[in-house]
Amino acid sequence: MTDYTYNKKDLLKPENMIFLYSRGAFPMADESGEINWYMPEIRTIIPLQNFNIPRSLKKFLSQSNFIYTYDTQTLRVIEECSKRKSTWISKELKEAYKGLLLRGHLHSVEVILNDELVGGLYGVTYKGAFFGESMFSKVSQASKCALVKLIERLNEKKFVLLDVQYQTEHLKMFGATEIPFEKFSFLLQEAYKRDVIFN
Repeated sequence: MTDYTYNKKDLLKPENMIFLYSRGAFPMADESGEINWYMPEIRTIIPLQNFNIPRSLKKFLSQSNFIYTYDTQTLRVIEECSKRKSTWISKELKEAYKGLLLRGHLHSVEVILNDELVGGLYGVTYKGAFFGESMFSKVSQASKCALVKLIERLNEKKFVLLDVQYQTEHLKMFGATEIPFEKFSFLLQEAYKRDVIFN
């Protein structure tokens, strides 16, 4: 793992954040709130043309009363994602995200039930790449449904890459796969040939 810890304040300027994301790096705050940039040698993606939706989730989606929106409560989604005993989404990082939002690079999927925000996810985009950051769920299946809707939206908009950083059991059921950074870099270059928008 490569650790970028120099000029931390400058690295949180919107233009520098986008530059680093576009090279395959992403920020995380440690327990003290210090923000570092990481570039793992092994990266996890969900192949947009070869993803999986578990059968039980398909059934749930067809029967659910969830309503899905995009980019309507992005900062609130981030706030909900940060409400954990241990979180890498620090106050300083939340402030930095606002700059990305203003420049059209920060996006979210919201899950609504009975007029309440019950789940969602957010990430950063650069051309045809979506860099998934975090998700949350207040009711069963909400974050999984948000991920399905994200994949559908990315395919609809002709995105090339969905980066989810690290493998988890939660993501594995959707077909998430680990690839070497060399292959990830190739996919980044392919994604940057697409001039697409999320919303």
